[in-house]
Amino acid sequence: MSRVQNLAVLRREPLSDTQHPKPFLKWAGGKRQLVPVLREHLPPAFKGYYEPFVGAGALLFELQPRQAVINDLNHDLITCYRVLKKNPQALIEKLREHRNEKDHFYETRALDRHPEFSQFCEIQRAARMIYLNKTCFNGLFRVNRKGHFNAPFGNYRNPNIVNEEGLMAVHRYISRSALQVFNTDFEEAVQTARRGDFIYFDPPYDPVSETASFTGYQSGGFGRLEQYRLMCVVTELTRRGCRVMLSNSATEYIRSLYKDFKIVRVAAHRMINSVGSRRGKIDEFLITNYDPETGALLGQKARRSYSNLIL
Repeated sequence: MSRVQNLAVLRREPLSDTQHPKPFLKWAGGKRQLVPVLREHLPPAFKGYYEPFVGAGALLFELQPRQAVINDLNHDLITCYRVLKKNPQALIEKLREHRNEKDHFYETRALDRHPEFSQFCEIQRAARMIYLNKTCFNGLFRVNRKGHFNAPFGNYRNPNIVNEEGLMAVHRYISRSALQVFNTDFEEAVQTARRGDFIYFDPPYDPVSETASFTGYQSGGFGRLEQYRLMCVVTELTRRGCRVMLSNSATEYIRSLYKDFKIVRVAAHRMINSVGSRRGKIDEFLITNYDPETGALLGQKARRSYSNLIL
């Protein structure tokens, strides 16, 4: 039996590989390879589940909580979740219209440069998002400062553009659960979190060097001011009695921000990088405001204001 207790999940019988929901997109910093480590550090018990930077949703799909709040600032990503919940068959049919051809890729990529793009329906935008993610170079969904997708064509022989079984597995879970989906700021996304709830933060990482930062999934940045604000949100959630787990880079700045919490160094796999030699294992921090064995809250002395801001 799992060590995690009192978590309402939808599974009643073991699921086959095709029935179990899995991430339907590649995502920089995705946690699919790290899920076993994350499970080891979950609190012994929790009520509601929150993931304010949901990305590809690896931990969400692993746990399949019945009550969950997910959020991301990437509008088209969140559109995918909404369409998969309401109308997966229409999404699958729209995906079938896309072709693994260079000219078609660049025509589809260029759509967000046109004024009428904002008038596209959710099904069109979700299908475009998934298609570009499956066929662009290394699955790197990246936008420039204007919010325009700019990753090049991947030249893959046979990308799985229409993974019908995988998409339907995601649909079955999110349509049967009390899943709330938001496209807002991470602080706003956890406003309803209360004592006994669990929040997993997987934000854009603090760069380990001046050239290591990647925030291309949305046009805005996530600098040290935002990292500090996130720490303040974690502190407030601790005050409310919530259990919080957070992933971030193994930098001295992150260590200093969360010095009042439990910090564990873990080895993560990085499968997305434009330079193949830079893919592979890299150390990062896994931070909790609780003892994973007992669930006892930590960090009660953490800073509660923005004074003495370190940038």
